[in-house]
Amino acid sequence: MKVYPAEKELGPIEYKLKIKRSNEKVEKLATQLKYRLGEGGGEAFLVLGVTDDGRPLGLSEEELEESLKVLDEATKRIGAVWKIVQVAQGKRGKVVEVFIRRCRKDAPPIFLNIPVLGNVDSGKSTLISVLCTGELDDGDGLAMSKIARHLHEIKSGRTSSITPNYLGFDIEGNIVNHKLLDPLEESEIFLKSSKIIILIDLGGHERYLRTTLKGVMGRAPDYAMLVVAANAGLIGMGREHLGLLVALKIPFFVVVTKKDLVPQEILDKTLGELYSILKMPGVRKIPLLVENEQDIVLAARLTPKARVVPVFIVSNVTGEGLSKVERFLNLLPPRMRWKEKREKDFLMYIEHTFNVKGVGLVVSGLILEGKVKVNEKILIGPDEHGDFHLVKVKSIHVNRVNVEKAHAGEEACLALQGIDPQNVKKGMCLLSSSAKPVPVKSFEAEVKILHHPTMIKHGYQAVCHIHTIRHAVVFEKLSKEPLRTGDTARVRLRFLYHPWYIRKGDVFVFRESRTRGLGIVTKT
Repeated sequence: MKVYPAEKELGPIEYKLKIKRSNEKVEKLATQLKYRLGEGGGEAFLVLGVTDDGRPLGLSEEELEESLKVLDEATKRIGAVWKIVQVAQGKRGKVVEVFIRRCRKDAPPIFLNIPVLGNVDSGKSTLISVLCTGELDDGDGLAMSKIARHLHEIKSGRTSSITPNYLGFDIEGNIVNHKLLDPLEESEIFLKSSKIIILIDLGGHERYLRTTLKGVMGRAPDYAMLVVAANAGLIGMGREHLGLLVALKIPFFVVVTKKDLVPQEILDKTLGELYSILKMPGVRKIPLLVENEQDIVLAARLTPKARVVPVFIVSNVTGEGLSKVERFLNLLPPRMRWKEKREKDFLMYIEHTFNVKGVGLVVSGLILEGKVKVNEKILIGPDEHGDFHLVKVKSIHVNRVNVEKAHAGEEACLALQGIDPQNVKKGMCLLSSSAKPVPVKSFEAEVKILHHPTMIKHGYQAVCHIHTIRHAVVFEKLSKEPLRTGDTARVRLRFLYHPWYIRKGDVFVFRESRTRGLGIVTKT
């Protein structure tokens, strides 16, 4: 018999022992579910047959039928749909877990950012392609070639750039992509989806580490997918990516690919080694092998807590196990609280810049806070002199769809007027015109050295990654010296060539050759 924790006032999960049918009960349930949907970013769970303290007493068939009728009326009143995802046996009847999703109407879809990490040749791009297109791989790079951005990526079979791919789910939880003429058409996915999973394909080779770090640091990820090849295990950069996720405290799940290539004993060995790494003192995760529908629901509810790591086993050639990953992604709740961030002033860091003929300067990136409208005037900067410039937003595109405004949590392209495109760089930020930003040349931080072959002293230089900023810094002051692997210290860092806009609390990663470190800004 499944055990439930006591119901919490906050969060997207509501318990009900049973619901009697009356207009008052319908209104009360509608109010409670609207609150839970707000807590869950548009998605929530209702567990019927469970008391507030978590006892699974269960419902009779008649009580369950009446409760579901009340639920149906309540969800219609708040513009939501529901679906039973799990039925279990309680002490005296059935315990039913119901998944509820807000109808889209005029609201934007629910977005989840999930970078896909793993060692080179682990099958990341192939997995993303198969999930998004619904077409299996031929074992010779067919699937990967469908989502590759550059010719050299197709030739080498290795991703070198940051490539976002969109997996859309409709209100019923069906994959939108698979019904489209072009399953990778961003605008159609955006218009027809209630929930969009942005799978960010990142390079697994060591030479592309700086691009991989930019993909993680600049995207405010909800979760991460760590891909492990069954015939190789968690090796090379895959282990380094795991360390990065643990250090940044990003919840993640593991997908073991290439099941069709290995016998059962090799697969068992790979899983055994993976579990041992996840349980190591510095990682301290609990692996959960997902084998059935009950495991999928449990994994979706526990992954946000960051302690449990779901493990899926798939084959991109035969299709085995892929449906479990799809159902898991459909149920996985948003982790970033974008609704709260939308109430703040506008903030967006530039990830890409374009000079489009007939349009002019276009910049793209993830909106971290607030919202922006067409014809609104905003600030951009700082430039190399530390100045911010007032520019006008001529047009906005979200997923290649022309919109009048864009909100926090959405990846947007903005056409700007009033500045020379040559003066705009990746890492600069866009802010509300009422903001009073101060360019930062040096800052204080708490840092932890994840790996360094020798010692770090005064004057040491490294490349720092904050949001989409990638810039050299020098260590000007250290609370203790020298610093070695595993050490923590208070330091003062200075950007070498360009001031940037950063804030207290920003997390950053720094690297130099084989050196890796993590920090948090404490003072600017």
